Amino acid sequence: MASSAVVAGLALAAAGFAGRYVLQAAKHMEPQMKQALQNIPKSAFGNGYYRGGFDPKMTKREAALVLGVSPTANRNKIREAHRKMMILNHPDRGGSPYLAAKINEAKDLMDGQK
Repeated sequence: MASSAVVAGLALAAAGFAGRYVLQAAKHMEPQMKQALQNIPKSAFGNGYYRGGFDPKMTKREAALVLGVSPTANRNKIREAHRKMMILNHPDRGGSPYLAAKINEAKDLMDGQK
């Protein structure tokens, strides 16, 4: 019984020393890691999200970006994308009323109702 306590203590001490070593090594690598991350081209992470605000009057291009569909998408694709976006952003489920209004505006514009 005493030997198992000694082994557990040694294992705990080894884990502590290993953790300390890893933290010290990470501190020395931090400047190189920052530099490496800055040198990675932004396109390496894919298209990502649209980084821009809304236009004063929504265009078909902007509506397609909001819904995540092609500007030439058919009605079924538009309705499916609208439904998915509203499930994610509905105000009753904690979403923003402003974003929900923009999603509805995009659907109306893409469907040709405006």
